[in-house]
Amino acid sequence: MKGIVLLRIAVAVILLTHSVFGMFNNGINDFGNLYLNQIGFAPFGIFLAWSIKLSHVVAALLLLANKYVKPAGFITIFILVMGIILVHFQEGWFVVGGGRNGVEYNFLLICVLLAIMYPNGFKLNSK
Repeated sequence: MKGIVLLRIAVAVILLTHSVFGMFNNGINDFGNLYLNQIGFAPFGIFLAWSIKLSHVVAALLLLANKYVKPAGFITIFILVMGIILVHFQEGWFVVGGGRNGVEYNFLLICVLLAIMYPNGFKLNSK
C-alpha cells in the first residue's frame, strides 16, 4: 500500500468520525446553536454546522474513492482554516497537554491534505 493511500484512508476516517458522531449525539446542532449563532452567524448557525459536517462526509467518501481529491481537499482546507480563525486560534497551539482545543490538529490535517493533493510536491510552470 502506497503512503498516500494510507493517508487518504486515515484522513477519511478522521473526517467521518469527526462528523458522524455529531449527527447522532446532537453535537452538530449544539455547535450551530451554542457557538456559531452566538458569534454572529444567527440564524444560520445550524445550517452552517450541518453544511460543514456534511462536506466532511462527502470529502471522506471522495478521498476513499480517490475521486475529485483536489476539490474535496480545497474545500476541507478552507473549512479547517476558518476553524482555526474562528475557534482554535484563541486557544493556542495545543489540542491537549499544553492547552485545550488549539490549532495543531487542524494544522496537521491541512498539511496531510496538501500532501495527498500534491504527492509529487508543488510544481511551478516555467517556460
